[in-house]
Amino acid sequence: MKKLSIILGLLLAVVAIEVNAQKFALIDMEYILKNIPAYEMANEQLKQVSQKWEKEIEQQAAKVETMYKDYQSNSIFYTDEQKKSKEEEILAEDKKTQELKRSYFGPEGELFKKREALMKPIQDDIYEAVKTISDNKGYQMVMDRASAASVIYASPKIDISNEVLSKLGYSK
Repeated sequence: MKKLSIILGLLLAVVAIEVNAQKFALIDMEYILKNIPAYEMANEQLKQVSQKWEKEIEQQAAKVETMYKDYQSNSIFYTDEQKKSKEEEILAEDKKTQELKRSYFGPEGELFKKREALMKPIQDDIYEAVKTISDNKGYQMVMDRASAASVIYASPKIDISNEVLSKLGYSK
């Protein structure tokens, strides 16, 4: 029985030492990104292309609206065959508008692809910097304070955001 309690005691001591030996750090991804000029430029590019595409979609939607108003005002003069033809034209243009919207802003649309192309290199650089710092300082876990809603308080001593910026060449 004494052996068992000694073994359990040693095991608990080892576990306690391991828990104390773990090191954690935090980063603030929003802060880091705001201090990277390439990120701001990428956001501006995305904003401009998004506005351009929105304008194109609005013009297409206005075209459909004009066609519909014209149809409504002139429908009494159309034969049944002409009505059907005009309705099909309007529906085709409306479908074209929806497809345009989906191709630009859908889940696999052009905006998604452009954002990924512009942001992925920046995110990869940040990841590599965090990984290098973590390996050098022995951190087992690095959490993003901006996206970790469960972090209520964290000591500023464990925030390595400025280190990450320095590693990326953006000293603060």
